[in-house]
Amino acid sequence: MLRPDGEQLLKEFSATAYPCQVTEIIPGVVYHVMGYGISNASFIIGKNTVILIDTLDCDYRAEALKAIIAEHTEKPVKTIIYTHGHPDHLGGAGVFSDSNPEIIAFAPSKPVLGRIDALQDVLNQRGIRQFGYELSDEEAISEGIGVREGIVQGKGRRAFLPPTTVYSEEKIIRDIDGIALELTAAPGETDDQILIWLPVQKVLCCGDNYYGCWPNLYPIRGSQYRDISAWVDTLDKLIAYQANYLLPGHTRPIIGANDVTDTLTNFRDAIDYVLTETLRCMNQGMTMDEVAEAVKLPEKWANLPYLGEFYGTVAWSVRGIYAGYVGWFDGNPTRLNPLPIRTRAEKTLALMGGIESVLSAISQALDNEEAQWALELADIIITADSTNKLALKFKAQGLISLARQEQSANGRHYYLACAKELLADL
Repeated sequence: MLRPDGEQLLKEFSATAYPCQVTEIIPGVVYHVMGYGISNASFIIGKNTVILIDTLDCDYRAEALKAIIAEHTEKPVKTIIYTHGHPDHLGGAGVFSDSNPEIIAFAPSKPVLGRIDALQDVLNQRGIRQFGYELSDEEAISEGIGVREGIVQGKGRRAFLPPTTVYSEEKIIRDIDGIALELTAAPGETDDQILIWLPVQKVLCCGDNYYGCWPNLYPIRGSQYRDISAWVDTLDKLIAYQANYLLPGHTRPIIGANDVTDTLTNFRDAIDYVLTETLRCMNQGMTMDEVAEAVKLPEKWANLPYLGEFYGTVAWSVRGIYAGYVGWFDGNPTRLNPLPIRTRAEKTLALMGGIESVLSAISQALDNEEAQWALELADIIITADSTNKLALKFKAQGLISLARQEQSANGRHYYLACAKELLADL
């Protein structure tokens, strides 16, 4: 989301949303660890062993987690539960291999698209841009939902351990070392996401199906469609537990039954509103661009501290929903067989008085702080002539300008990463 103060808002959010903090949820039993990695972890002390939920993002961070556990108990970690398969939640698992833990995960509710490995290079490139892996700490600020990953800062490596127990059932009830647990498939941000319910303690671990900012309903790095309707259904499940404590995979825990219910209800209703309004606008025949302009989050949700657009954004969510439901074609027959992109660019430049005229307009747009317009003009030139250094330089300047306005960490990173790539080639 672009705002004049976007950079400052991201800095302020990042400074307060996930401080290093160990919260004793249930004295002597349940603990929540935040701020020691991009993701959170929780641990539960049983009769003789420890149950660990997620493991932080790398071995360096997990060593700190292991020390925190040791401050509260000498019992070994004999069970690890993965809330889902994202690497920032699994990367520290290897640190606990010495106790030979059972590692529990759920199979995805939907299969991964066939031949996805054929996209490995471009998905890696887009992931590097989104997460800001090649940016400095000052440039990146944060990951939006947490501090930067340890591997980005040269602190450790990812130390994965594969699951030893993989469930395909909807719900599993376990008693692990005297701790009653319900593990339930809960597709949302990922199709393998689960929720973990401790019925005796009324503690609910929700993974990444809730965290304290606008969720990544569509990741700009690229992914399969995230079924937003299923995500809303999962949030209904979370609300129905009437938990006293909500332990998310990122940002602060929610403590108190009323706060848990209010937070989850607002989070659920805001997402449902965006989905419903997007589909309504689509059904009226609006194009993707028109729908993205039309659907705005009402202030009653937009102003809540846990729905700020510091990670995902409403506009990207709308576009993701549009593409997920009807694909690339927006209904305008002009787009069925468009001109080759270079031909269109050359004809457009001719109508605009040629390259020099457009370069002058780009310079003027940058001076007028119209960075998006400058980028769109620059792209016309670059499409016609990818070697035009001034157009490439102007594009980099426009990207840097938008990065300063972008309050989403993902968007900021992507703008800056692409700007650095352009400047490096000049």
